[in-house]
Amino acid sequence: MILYVNGDSHTAAAECVNPHAFAADDPKYWMMQRLPHPDNISRSWGKLLSQRLSCGFKCDAESASSNNRIIRTTRKWIEENPHNLYKTLMIIQWSTWERQEWLIDGEYYQLNASGIDDVPESHQQQYKEFIANIDWQTITQEWHEKIWQFHLELESLEIKHVFFNGNNHFEKVLSRKEWGSSYIEPYDPESTYNAVISNTCNTVSPTSWHYGPDGHRVWAQYLTKYIAANNLV
Repeated sequence: MILYVNGDSHTAAAECVNPHAFAADDPKYWMMQRLPHPDNISRSWGKLLSQRLSCGFKCDAESASSNNRIIRTTRKWIEENPHNLYKTLMIIQWSTWERQEWLIDGEYYQLNASGIDDVPESHQQQYKEFIANIDWQTITQEWHEKIWQFHLELESLEIKHVFFNGNNHFEKVLSRKEWGSSYIEPYDPESTYNAVISNTCNTVSPTSWHYGPDGHRVWAQYLTKYIAANNLV
């Protein structure tokens, strides 16, 4: 079996055992660019879960990732691994709804509403307009539908998958879906990754959203129980 995971910094284990989000933050690993830092990913919930399941492990997560990127890179892995799909369990962590991915001059940029993202000068006005025009109700509803369509896509390919929310949730969406065991309580604010772990663990610092090894162990255990209860392996 192969455990395939994707998501943002929560799945990339940013700051888990060192202060780095990207491998390139550490001079020793500058050639790895935006990949997770090796020391952090080795202690991530995904790696821990793969060890619990005694299976292979593939992580496509990237810190600051948008959901657009998560879907794009997951589809790319599917296209490149058609013979492995029957033995794959995908676990996808969804990022915050406002993030976007822009392709500019052949390079992908991950953008959020912080106002401090690195955007080429040619797109800085567009970036300001993007921030000014964010409507949370609209983007929440849009992502609910997009994730539903992606769920149907994975179902059509007969790929076992589990979705979960990182920080945001769908409590206020207008029309709820029947996800079966493929989405961990998408409408419950208390069932997000952050909400579950924060019951027993603190973030690595008061100003961080990220957890250390203890938090990743909590989530790996949480997923282990969920997988067993739903007979996913």
